[in-house]
Amino acid sequence: MRFFITLLVFLYTFINATPTFAIENILKDIDGETGDIIELEDVITDEEWYFDMGGKTLREKITEIRAKEIKDISKSHYLLEEILTKNFEKGPIKTMHLFGYYRAGLNSEYENSDHDLYYGFNDIDAGINGKLRDGKSYYEARLRFTPQKDHSFLSFMPSNMYIANASIPHHTIIVGNTRTPTGYEGAKSSVVIPLVARSQISRNFGNTRQLGVRVKGNYDLIEYDLGGYSSDTYFEKFFPGAEFAGWVSIKPLAKTKGKYGRLRMGTGLTSGQNDSEYTVVGAYTSYEYKKFYANFEWGKANGYNGAKGLSTKKAEGLYTTLGYRITPKIQLVSRYDQYKPDLDNSDETKREYSAGINYFIKGQAVKLMLNYVFCQNDIAKDSHRIILGTQLLL
Repeated sequence: MRFFITLLVFLYTFINATPTFAIENILKDIDGETGDIIELEDVITDEEWYFDMGGKTLREKITEIRAKEIKDISKSHYLLEEILTKNFEKGPIKTMHLFGYYRAGLNSEYENSDHDLYYGFNDIDAGINGKLRDGKSYYEARLRFTPQKDHSFLSFMPSNMYIANASIPHHTIIVGNTRTPTGYEGAKSSVVIPLVARSQISRNFGNTRQLGVRVKGNYDLIEYDLGGYSSDTYFEKFFPGAEFAGWVSIKPLAKTKGKYGRLRMGTGLTSGQNDSEYTVVGAYTSYEYKKFYANFEWGKANGYNGAKGLSTKKAEGLYTTLGYRITPKIQLVSRYDQYKPDLDNSDETKREYSAGINYFIKGQAVKLMLNYVFCQNDIAKDSHRIILGTQLLL
């Protein structure tokens, strides 16, 4: 706990001190007319540059963060959001939040007598987000610092880069580089995925960000996400083709205010062209009641343009997940995951059986994950994997 408090103090001190030191270096100069040194206090005040903590000291803010309980695990929460958010009195930007995101895991893999132990980085992100002055627009600029063997460091670095506007009731229009709705889980942030790894259809068909324009609608009984994009996924080509990605979900129990639980059913289509044409269709359903959660998703592709790259193969897969929160901080999860990578040339089926436990120290902001995965492959050796994952959102 002492280390954790020290880390918070260091981050806050660094963020606040850096702009001040920079200004001091610039302003400690001789005025041409008077020959006097320009003092920093005459030009800028602490209140204008330091992050607003609501009149509380850093110690009080840290104590407040330690005591705060975050029960909602359906959304991402940044641990230091209040400390690292700057409010501007003038200009087009109203607020700016500096954030960091770290997600990694210690992996222990067993394949027959072979054993491999390594520490893998899933995500190391940093960026800014916030609101614009009009009160109906917001923005995000995020960078990724996780090396990828199939992409150059610079092309992979840009993550979410967008401006959004919610002037139209129940709608949000987003322009920029965002995660496309190819599959339900494939469109979700890694932060809220219940297991360390995504399902096989999600990591093959979806989990990409592309440059385009999308419209998201949200009503009591229906949601939709429709957009047109460039089919380039990692800024490697300039508009190699166009892509449409859309997903529609209905919420039949939304009017009951959770009395009978929350039910969601959806379907989607992604179709585009990038050297070759591709089409992905899918369907999803989930049900949540008090501490219990279950979902099911199916996807089929006639070619796809996912996170692992462009493919002309026909593939199909499905998964189902069960979850139960024993306490507000502890959740048990399990998943059956099946995937056929080539429907034309092979009967190969890859199956993954997963079980895990999530410990939400501070909701999704500070989370520990322990997963066991048994991988069963029709034409390759079976394997076992134990993953101890960590997640930290600052």
